[in-house]
Amino acid sequence: MNEPVTSETYAAQLRRLAELTARVHEQREEARAWYEQQCAAADLAVTESAAEVNQAEGELVAAREAQERVDAEVAVLWQELNAQLGGGGRRAGTPPAPAPEATGDPGPLLDGVRDLLYRTRQRGELPSGVNPLLALCGVAGAVVAYALGAGARALALRSDGELAVGLPVLALVVTLLGPVLGLIPARVLADRRHALLSPRPVLIVVAAGLATTVLLLIAT
Repeated sequence: MNEPVTSETYAAQLRRLAELTARVHEQREEARAWYEQQCAAADLAVTESAAEVNQAEGELVAAREAQERVDAEVAVLWQELNAQLGGGGRRAGTPPAPAPEATGDPGPLLDGVRDLLYRTRQRGELPSGVNPLLALCGVAGAVVAYALGAGARALALRSDGELAVGLPVLALVVTLLGPVLGLIPARVLADRRHALLSPRPVLIVVAAGLATTVLLLIAT
């Protein structure tokens, strides 16, 4: 037969039960605190991740806008280069693609290209080495004008009336324009060398043309 439960045994069981209940409650509180801590850490991680994602998206949008601005600036500069080279862009072709390994700010590079294009647009002076060509332009202009004048005078000899009177005058005017006529090929020469037709080249052309015109008039 079972022994009767004494008051001391019953009290010991109650203490044991109380201890177990307290331990379970303590473990529950620890588990609840750990769970809340883990939830707080997870919420903080989610918040930080969302902020980093938003920042990355903002940086991506800014990078795309910067790329579009750079591409537009490159297109404008390349168009200016094609305009300077001529040929409707056939010489320069299309803008090169960005280099995959390129790093850094492209702003200074674009500023350098812009400055270079600006300096190349500025026409310089014709070198002194082309002075013989300039003098030849003046001589050619005077010869052509004199030939036209001579033709007009010859036509006047075979004409009568107003033509016989007006053609010699026209021939004289054309002949006297000979020194200036040489400025046309001189201008073409200056344009090909991307230079200005400054007073020095003009003076050389006119002086050579005038000297030729005087010599031709004296000779005839």
